[in-house]
Amino acid sequence: MTIAFSSHVPPWPQPLDPLHSIVLSATVATIPLIVVLVLMGGLRKSGLVASACGLGTAAILAAAVWRMPMALASWSVLYGFAYATWSILWLVLCALWLYNLTVLTGSFDNLRQWVQRHASSDACVQAILVAFCFGALLEGSAGFGSPIAVTAFLLVGLGLEARKAVVIALLANTAPVAFGAVGIPIVALAGVTGMDVLKLSAMVGRQLPFLSLILPMYLALVVAGPRGLRRSWPPALVTGVSFAGVQFLVSNFWGPYATDILSSLVSIVVLVVFLQVWKPGKEGRFAESHPSSAVPEDRLFSGPALSAWAPWAILALVMVAWSLFKVSALGQILMRIPMLHNGVFITLYQKPYTAIFSFQPLATGTGVLAATIIVAVWFRVRPRSFVEAGGRTLRQLRVPGLTVLFIVGLAYLYNYSGMAYTLGAAVARVGGVFPLVSSYLGWVACFLSGSDTAANLLFGNLQVAAAHQLHLNPLLLAATNSSGAVAGKMISPQNIAVGVTTVGLIGQEGKVLQSTFWHSVLFAGLLGLIALMQAYAIPQIVP
Repeated sequence: MTIAFSSHVPPWPQPLDPLHSIVLSATVATIPLIVVLVLMGGLRKSGLVASACGLGTAAILAAAVWRMPMALASWSVLYGFAYATWSILWLVLCALWLYNLTVLTGSFDNLRQWVQRHASSDACVQAILVAFCFGALLEGSAGFGSPIAVTAFLLVGLGLEARKAVVIALLANTAPVAFGAVGIPIVALAGVTGMDVLKLSAMVGRQLPFLSLILPMYLALVVAGPRGLRRSWPPALVTGVSFAGVQFLVSNFWGPYATDILSSLVSIVVLVVFLQVWKPGKEGRFAESHPSSAVPEDRLFSGPALSAWAPWAILALVMVAWSLFKVSALGQILMRIPMLHNGVFITLYQKPYTAIFSFQPLATGTGVLAATIIVAVWFRVRPRSFVEAGGRTLRQLRVPGLTVLFIVGLAYLYNYSGMAYTLGAAVARVGGVFPLVSSYLGWVACFLSGSDTAANLLFGNLQVAAAHQLHLNPLLLAATNSSGAVAGKMISPQNIAVGVTTVGLIGQEGKVLQSTFWHSVLFAGLLGLIALMQAYAIPQIVP
């Protein structure tokens, strides 16, 4: 069903160079991004304050510099709010509801104890198993912030300091992101660029495994420094090799849909089996908070183990079924945004800009809700307790929810006003090193939107346009946008907001951003260098 609103106003053309100097125009276009980064990372303001100021700055610049009509600016922000509410917040709400339910039933504590026993209570190994392996399973099943929320709290339960737990969860939530939520980012990239989804999946699958290979060892280094890496490199290497290998094979020979789920499941099994024959020393244990001697030994697959893993197995199964049977598309309503739909003309591409909100009653978030209900029935949760868990989740999301609304509203205004295209057109002028810069474009887009999917929608086509101008392979640059975006997720205000909420650190988003920023820059640079090599040294690697 499509709902249309008629409009006879001629489209407003986006000025690509409003200040008649592409360098100056692009510099001004970066001001909203700088405002958010400085307020959060430099002045340590909350994500809510930073995102609200960033949105306000973008609105002023859109009107004063890009001369965007106020009505179009308002509708673009409201469009962003609608997308944020249904595509992101609804999913995060249901994922956190599921998490709160596992806490209520004791399942989450069983999971904590299971991880503690079978990871030998070593801090580095627990971070790898929980944040990287289990987080990737959540990313592949639901995505959109749920892995950060769940794994951060689980790490705190295991004894890790709260802020470090959020940082580790954010760092780990990188390599799986491009194939998250049952492959949605790659599907969205194919849709916006018109490229083959399997080729895009294969190209991303020839970039991210390099990061996946080293990420477990990197996490060990962040958790406990060089000493931690020295004592835990064997399980870190085993995990990285198993995850990266499956990620490459599935993305190249099957597609993006089950890449994360299969990679994470294989890495969990391989790591747990490896830990049965290899034991780290006692030096890295969280002995103070949860001494392992207080926890009785049990088999890998006992009753408590079933209780621990059942909710997440149910979630994974429901999400896979939701994708295979295309449940999300059932009953969807397409609503053309008044005035905004075809009311903006993209000067860079010489075509009108569509603005169609797809309201899907059975969206991914609804699938997570279905899984939550099944879990409630499985554990025989009383209806009143089920509703109370939902109410607690709503209260948890009040402030982070506003942060998400403002930052996504900023992303949509940034796009429809033309600021994003001004920045992209300027960056395209760097010439032959553009594959390196391409990664940072995806990084910026994910920082703005908090989602690899949204980053691909934001800059995917721009990468293709730049590739044609520079005579580079458009498939490579489109894929690099998605790969580079994974590094931007750890500094996105909305993802940081979700993380700090679950561990009780609301208001400390700026400190978390300071802790993740340079890691993010390093990861984006690494992926950019990989793209640069693939463009010139080994171009035959491109499908």
